[in-house]
Amino acid sequence: MPIREALPGDAAALAAVHVLSWRAAYRGLLPRPYLEGLDVQERAAAWRARLTAPDRPTVLLATGGEGDVGGGDGRLVAFSCFRPWPGEGFDPAPTAELAALYALPEVWGTGVGRALLSAAAGALVAAGFRSAALWVFAGNGRARRFYEAAGRRPDGGAVQEETGGVLLEELRCRRDLLE
Repeated sequence: MPIREALPGDAAALAAVHVLSWRAAYRGLLPRPYLEGLDVQERAAAWRARLTAPDRPTVLLATGGEGDVGGGDGRLVAFSCFRPWPGEGFDPAPTAELAALYALPEVWGTGVGRALLSAAAGALVAAGFRSAALWVFAGNGRARRFYEAAGRRPDGGAVQEETGGVLLEELRCRRDLLE
């Protein structure tokens, strides 16, 4: 599975994966009209801005290579995004935030997500991070099982976030990267 860092020219493909993943992963959690109203062009502009910002996050892309789930066309099938945790306050520090990990629904369960998570962990350790944390919707059982299987455990942090007009609980999960 080829994995590489995103470039500004990848913004449209990132946005398409982002929207398609949200529509599938959050079905039943977020209102259907909200999910159907997600705009790929709007997301592409946001990703382009993020990828060209001076303090840009690190975005890793998984593309379909020869014999891989995406076929030999090299199309983007999944991505992860991480950055320093805002505000710190963790032990051990420094901590990174896994801000996004999304994949096309047709590659769920194929190992793409595990490969991206592993690549992100390696990049974080190389960059000097000692731990990583992420937020996951409490009602997203599939994602919670995925992260727990990868050693990310709820650490007691929780917030209520309004998304699409619905108030959802998010749980913070962490992992010491040096274990």
